[in-house]
Amino acid sequence: MKIIKRNGSEAVFDITKIIRAISQANETVDEGIRMTPTQIRRIAERVVLACEELGRSPGVEEVQDMVEQQIMAHGAFEVARSYITYRYTRNLVRQSNTTDDKILSLIECNNEEAKQENSNKNPIINSTQRDYMAGEVSRDITNRILLPAEIVKAHNEGIIHFHDTDYYAQHMHNCDLVNLEDMLQNGTVITGTLIERPHSFATACNIATQIVAQVASNQYGGQSISLTHLAPFVQVSREKIRTAVLSEMEAIGATPSEEQISTIVEERLREEIRRGVQTIQYQVVTLLTTNGQAPFVTVFMYLNEAKDAAEKRDLAMIIEETLNQRYQGVKNEKGVWVTPAFPKLIYVLEEDNITEDSPYWYLTKLAAKCTAKRMVPDYISEKKMLELKVDKNGEGHCYTCMGCRSFLTPYVDPETNQPKYYGRFNQGVVTLNLPDIALSSGGNLDKFWNIFDERLELCHEALMCRHNRLKGTLSDAAPILWQYGACARLEKGEPIDKLLYGGYSTISLGYAGLYECVKYMTGMSHTDPAATPFALEVMDYLNAACRRWKAEHNIDFSLYGTPLESTTYKFAKCLQKRFGIVEGVTDKGYITNSYHVHVTEPINAFDKLKFEAQFQHLSPGGAISYVEVPNMQQNLDAVLEVMKFIYDNIIYAELNTKSDYCQECGYDGEIAIVEEDGKLIWECPNCKNRDQDKMNVARRTCGYIGTQFWNQGRTQEIKERVLHL
Repeated sequence: MKIIKRNGSEAVFDITKIIRAISQANETVDEGIRMTPTQIRRIAERVVLACEELGRSPGVEEVQDMVEQQIMAHGAFEVARSYITYRYTRNLVRQSNTTDDKILSLIECNNEEAKQENSNKNPIINSTQRDYMAGEVSRDITNRILLPAEIVKAHNEGIIHFHDTDYYAQHMHNCDLVNLEDMLQNGTVITGTLIERPHSFATACNIATQIVAQVASNQYGGQSISLTHLAPFVQVSREKIRTAVLSEMEAIGATPSEEQISTIVEERLREEIRRGVQTIQYQVVTLLTTNGQAPFVTVFMYLNEAKDAAEKRDLAMIIEETLNQRYQGVKNEKGVWVTPAFPKLIYVLEEDNITEDSPYWYLTKLAAKCTAKRMVPDYISEKKMLELKVDKNGEGHCYTCMGCRSFLTPYVDPETNQPKYYGRFNQGVVTLNLPDIALSSGGNLDKFWNIFDERLELCHEALMCRHNRLKGTLSDAAPILWQYGACARLEKGEPIDKLLYGGYSTISLGYAGLYECVKYMTGMSHTDPAATPFALEVMDYLNAACRRWKAEHNIDFSLYGTPLESTTYKFAKCLQKRFGIVEGVTDKGYITNSYHVHVTEPINAFDKLKFEAQFQHLSPGGAISYVEVPNMQQNLDAVLEVMKFIYDNIIYAELNTKSDYCQECGYDGEIAIVEEDGKLIWECPNCKNRDQDKMNVARRTCGYIGTQFWNQGRTQEIKERVLHL
C-alpha cells in the first residue's frame, strides 16, 4: 500500500511510523495512564485496515486523523491530546513555508498530485513545470494576501472550491467564445504583427490556429471557435483557383468546357480544404501554450449558422473533412493512429441532418462513425436550444459552449438590439459542495436550508472576489483578447470593466454532488420519483440565489454544472475527514459531477438522458450529460438512435466509449484498471504492461477527453462506471 505525502509525492506505507508516533505521544503522559505496546500495535493495525478499505492511497493527514480516532476509541484521551498538540505544533512549522517544498517536488517529478492534477498536462516537460511553479507562487500569494481568510479556509476544507487559484494573482478570466469572424474578416494583430484578411481558406486556417494559441496563453479556461467563420474563405479560394486554372488553360491553348473547369476547380479546392483542416488538427495537437499544454479548444460545426445556401454547402465540405480526419486520428510516437484529446468537436443536430431523407444526413452518419471510434463529436440539439435558450426579445438561439461545457446565457446587444455570443466570456467559477451541506445538517431539513444560505453567501463573497480581481484590468494585459477582436476591440489603456456587467460576460456558481446530497437527505437516489422533487428544489434554490445576486450587482451570475476533475477526489477526501465513512455518500474516492446519475447506478441510455435533461435546463451556465457505451463501431444504428434521442430531448450530450492502445504488444482494446498494494493502476489485459509511458489511454472525465491519466479518486470513478447501452 502507498501513502501520499504532504508535498504530493508517493511513499510505501510503513506501519512502524504510526507505532513510533503513538509511542512518542504515549511517553509524554503519566505512567499510570499510558497504553501498553500491545494496545499501540492494535491501534496501528486498525488504522492500516481502515486505509486498505478506502480502496486508494490515503494522504498523510487522513492517516493521522484515523490515528486520533483510534486512540480516543481506546479511551486514551490524554495520549490523544498529546498527539493532537504535536500535530498542531508541526503544522505551524510547516506553514512557515510550504511553497518551496512543493516547487522542489514538482521539479523532481515526484509530486503525485501534480502529475494527476490535469489529465491533459504532462508534468515532466519544462513548460508544464514552469507553469506549475508559477502556479504554486500564485496560489501562495492568493491564499496569504489576496483572498479573505474565510474563503481560503472554506476552500481548504472542501466546503467550496475556488477554482484556478494558481492563476488568480494575474488578471485573467476563465473561458470564451472567440470572435473568429471579426478577427478574420477585419484583421487582427498577433505579437505586434498585423494580420490582414486572408486570401485563401488554407491561410485562414493557419491564422485561426495562431489565434487559438494566443488566446489560450492569455486565459486559463477553454475556448471555442466556429467552422462557420472559416466557410466564407472556401469561396475566396474557389475564385482564386478558378483564375489560376483559366490562366493555365490559356497558357497551353486548351479550351475545356465549363463543366470540366468546374471539376478541376472543385478537386483542387477539396485538396486545399483537406490541407487547411489538417493544419487545424495538427497545430492544435502539437502547439504548446505558455501553460505547458495543447490549447483547450472546441470546434463548433453548425450548418444553420451559415449565411446562405452556398455558404452552407461550403461549410458542409469543411465539416465532412474535419470528421474524416478526426476519424483517422493522429499518429503516436510509434506511428500508430490514436485518439487525440483536442480539438474537441461539437456537431449540431438540426432539421437538415437529423432524418434519413434530410440533405445532410450523410454528415450525421459520418459523425456517428467518428464518435464510435474517437469519442467525438459531441452533440448539441438545435431543437432544444431554440426552445430553451430564449433572449429578452423572445427569440431562441443555438450556439456553442466555451470549451467543454460552460455556456453563455442569451444576450441582446443594447446598442444594436441583436443577439451576441461570439466575443463574450466567463469571469470565473466557485463551486459549492452540496454533500457537505447535507452532512453538516445531520439530515434536519430546517438546518439544511439554513446552512445552504450560509454557504451560498460564502460563494457570493468568493465570486465577487473573482469579479473584483478582473475589474480595472486594462486592455493592454491581453491585447489579443481585448484590443484585437477575440473578445473585444477596446482602446489601448482602456479598462475592460464595461464587459463585466449587464450580461455581456457571465460568472458561475458551480455545484457538485447533487446525488450524494439527495441520497443523504432522503435515503434515495435522486432518480427515485420520491426524491426527484427535492433534487429539483435544490436546483431552484441555487438558481434563485443567482437571480438575487444578478439583480444586486448587474452581473450575470449563472448556475454551472461543474466538471470536477481532480476536485472530485479532494471533495471526497474532505467529506471523509469531516464526517467519516457514510455508506452511499462518502464511501468512494470521488463524488458525482453536478446533477449526474451516479456512475454505478444501472440505467439505460435513453432514461438517463431524459432524466438528466431537466437538470441540464436548470444549469444555464453550462452542463453536459453523457452515456457510457461499449465499442459501438459495429453498431452505428444504435449510435444514430441515441443521437436522434438527444435531438428530441436534451441540449447537450456525448457518448463515452474507449479508445486505447498498448505500445508494448499492439493491443487496441480497453486498457483495464487493476489494484496493486491499495493503489489503482492501468494494465494492458493482453500483455500485462503497466508502464503508463508505454500506453495510450483516452477517457472522458469532464466533457473533454483526457490522455495523461488521473488521480486515484477519478480513476476509481472511471473503473466503476456502468454501461448505459
